[in-house]
Amino acid sequence: MESPHAADAHDLIRVEGARENNLKDISVTLPKRRLTVFTGVSGSGKSSLVFETIAAESRRMINETYSSFIQGFMPSQSRPDVDVLEGLTTAIIVDQEPMGANVRSTVGTATDVHAMLRILFSRLGDPYVGPPQAFSFNVASSSGSGSATVTRKDGSTVREHREYSVTGGMCVRCEGTGRISELDLSQIVDQSRSLAEGAITIPGYTADGWAVRMYTESGFLDGDKPVKDYSAKERDSLLYKEPTKVKIAGINMTYEGLIPKIQKSMLSKDPDAMQPHIRAFVDRAVTFAACPDCGGTRLSELARSSKVRGASIADLSAMQISDLAAWMAELDEPSVGPLVAGLRDTLDSFVEIGLGYLSLDRAASTLSGGEAQRTKMIRHLGSALTDITYVFDEPTVGLHPHDIARMNVLLQRLRDKGNTVLVVEHKPEAIAIADHVVDLGPGAGGAGGEICFEGTVEELRASDTLTGRHLGYRAALKEAVREATGAIEVRGASSHNLQDVDVDIPLGVLTVVTGVAGSGKSSLIHGGIPASAGVVTVDQQTIRGSRRSNPATYTGVLEPIRKAFAKANGVKPALFSANSEGACPVCKGAGMIYTELGVMETVASVCEACEGRRFSDDVLRYHLAGSSIADVLEMPVESAHAFFADGGAKNPAAAKTLGHLVDVGLGYLSLGQPLTTLSGGERQRLKLAMHMGDKGGVYVLDEPTTGLHLADVAHLLSLLDRLVEAGKTVIVIEHHQAVMAHADWIIDLGPGAGHAGGRVVFEGTPADLVAARSTLTGEHLAAYVGE
Repeated sequence: MESPHAADAHDLIRVEGARENNLKDISVTLPKRRLTVFTGVSGSGKSSLVFETIAAESRRMINETYSSFIQGFMPSQSRPDVDVLEGLTTAIIVDQEPMGANVRSTVGTATDVHAMLRILFSRLGDPYVGPPQAFSFNVASSSGSGSATVTRKDGSTVREHREYSVTGGMCVRCEGTGRISELDLSQIVDQSRSLAEGAITIPGYTADGWAVRMYTESGFLDGDKPVKDYSAKERDSLLYKEPTKVKIAGINMTYEGLIPKIQKSMLSKDPDAMQPHIRAFVDRAVTFAACPDCGGTRLSELARSSKVRGASIADLSAMQISDLAAWMAELDEPSVGPLVAGLRDTLDSFVEIGLGYLSLDRAASTLSGGEAQRTKMIRHLGSALTDITYVFDEPTVGLHPHDIARMNVLLQRLRDKGNTVLVVEHKPEAIAIADHVVDLGPGAGGAGGEICFEGTVEELRASDTLTGRHLGYRAALKEAVREATGAIEVRGASSHNLQDVDVDIPLGVLTVVTGVAGSGKSSLIHGGIPASAGVVTVDQQTIRGSRRSNPATYTGVLEPIRKAFAKANGVKPALFSANSEGACPVCKGAGMIYTELGVMETVASVCEACEGRRFSDDVLRYHLAGSSIADVLEMPVESAHAFFADGGAKNPAAAKTLGHLVDVGLGYLSLGQPLTTLSGGERQRLKLAMHMGDKGGVYVLDEPTTGLHLADVAHLLSLLDRLVEAGKTVIVIEHHQAVMAHADWIIDLGPGAGHAGGRVVFEGTPADLVAARSTLTGEHLAAYVGE
C-alpha cells in the first residue's frame, strides 16, 4: 500500500502534539478510507490516541454544530490535549461498553428490530389489535380527556375538548419488565426494634439519617416504639402509604411507604448495574420470578393474541435469531415487502456476525462486552453513509478463532464502502488484515505513549519492536500435564442452551473451557459450579468508581499507608485522605477545578492551590521516609512496592497488596491514577490482584487475555501456573490458543452456538484435542501449534 505520507492531504488524518493521558507529544498521520490497526501493550496509549483524542475531538466538533440551546442538553466535552487535528470525519465509536442498565432494553429494542416487528404486526396481525404501539411493552394502555389547540383552515386556532385512548402492549402486572418481585419483610425491617434504634435494615437508611427522619417525624407512626407493636394503620403507613406531602424540619418533602419506595429506587434498576452493597441487599431481600400474567414476555394478552402465520410477536422475539431469520425468509407478503426485506437483512447480519444464537427478547444488560460491541455493529453494516470514521475497541473479544475470520470480513466491508476504520487490537489474526499499523509503547503507563512503528503488517513483522517480535509467536503444547487431585462434578446442567450436561471439572490443575461464542461456556461454569465461599470469580464487569477512585483506594492499600503516615507523625489517619480531612480546601481533594459555563463545555483546570496534588499544604508537610502522601500516590506500583517492602517505610500489609499488583503486571500504574483512565485489561487484572490473597480454592477467570498484548500472555500463563502450584484450582474461559496449549485439561463446548451448542464435544488434554482434530477448536489449535 502507498505510504500515507505520500498521499494527498485530503486523504489523511493528521495528529500533531497529542498529550492526552500518557501520550508524549506524539504526531501521527493516518490514511483515510483504509483499515488501520493500533497495537501495543496494555496501557501503552492506544485508547488515549484513538478514542480520547481522534474520536473525542470528532464528536466534540460535531456537537458544536448544534445550537447553544441544544448543546445545553448534551454531555459537555473538553478539547483533547493536542496541538493539531486535521482531516477528521464523523466518528462512530463501536465499543465494549455495556448497552445500558435499563431493564426495558432488549436486543430487539436496541437494534430497532422490535420496532420493525411491531409495524409488521400492526399491518398483518390477525386479529387486528391496533397500531405499532399496541405491541410495545414500554407503552401502557390509558384513556382520558383533555383540551387541544386545533388550527382551522382559515388559520385561526381554537381550544377543543377531546376524549383520547392509548392502546399500548405493556403487561399491567409487571409493567412491561417481564418479572415480578416479592420482598421478604424480615430483611427490610427488624420488628424487635424501633425506627430510632435502626429497625430499617435497607442500605442507606441509618437511624439518624434523613431517609429515616422522614418516617419518624412524619406524624404517621411512633419512631420510638418497636415495629412489632405498631397498629395496623401505623404498619400500613410504614410499608405501603401512597406518596403524601409532609413537612420535615421546615422542609416540604414527599412521604412514601417503604415497599413502593424500594420498588422505584432499587428494583426498577438492572441488578447487574447496582452498587455491590445494594446488589447484596436485593439478593438477600428480593425474589424475582417470571410474571405469571404474561409468562415473562412483558406483553399484554391483547398484544399476544394477534398472530402472523400462527406466531405472536412474543413467539418471534423468543426465537433464536437464526431461526427467526429462516422464518422471515418464508414470509411472502408483497404489501409490506420493503419492511420484510429490511428485517431479513438485519437478521441475516446477526447470523453473519456470529450472534445468531441470541434472541430478540434477551435483556441487553446480559450481553458480554464482545456481544454488545457486535450488536452495536449491526446498525452500521447496512448504513448508506460513507466517509465515516469507525472506531473499534478489540472487536475480536469473546470470539473463537473460527469467528475472527468473519469479523475481519465485516471490518473490510466497512472499509470498502469508503470508510476509515480504526481498530485497537491484539490478536495476530486481526492485525494481519490491516492496511496500516501504528504501534505504541515501548512500555505501559509512563514508559509508553510513544510511536514505536508505523507501516504495513509485513514491515511490522520485520521490525524490532515488541509487537513485531511477537507477531509470529506460537506457544507449544505442554510436554507433561499435571494430574488432577479430584473433580467438581457438574450433573444435568441445563441453564440457557446447555443440554443436560454432565462433566467433571478437575481439581488442582489449569482447565480451559472453550468453544465458539454462544456455545454455553459461561452458562456451564457460572451456572454449573456450585456457588460457595471457596470460588473466586474474576469476570469482565466494569469497575464502578468516580474520578476520585484509584488503585490505592480500590485495593484498600491506602488504609495501611494512611496508618503508617499517622503513626510516623503522631496525627490521625483521616488527614491522609484526599476525600476526608486532608483534602485541599480549594478543590476539595479533586486536584482539579471544574468550572461550569452554562451551555458551554465544562472547563477543567489543575488546582493552583495544591498544583493537582489533592492535599492541603499542612498535610503535605508530614513525611514518611522522606516522602509525602502525595509523593507516594504518584509512585508507580513497582516503586511503591519497593518503598514499603525493602525501603525506609517498611510496611508488610501495604507491601503484600502492592506485590499482588506487580504479580498481575500492573507495576507501571501509579497508585493515585484515576480508575476511569484504566483500560479493560487493566481493570480485570486489578480485580485479579484483589483476589490473589484469597483463601478460595477455585479461581474462575473469564477471558483474562482481554486487552493483553501478545508479549503479556506469557506473563499471564506464568501467573496462572503460580496459582495452580499454590494449590489452587484454576478454571479459565478462553479462546486464545496460547492459553489452550498451556492447559492441563480442556473442556470444549459446541459444536455450534445457541441450540446448536450446549454440549461437551471434547474433554481431555490439549495434545489429545490436537491429535483428534474432531472439533473446530481442535482444528484451529492444531494449526496454531503447527501440527
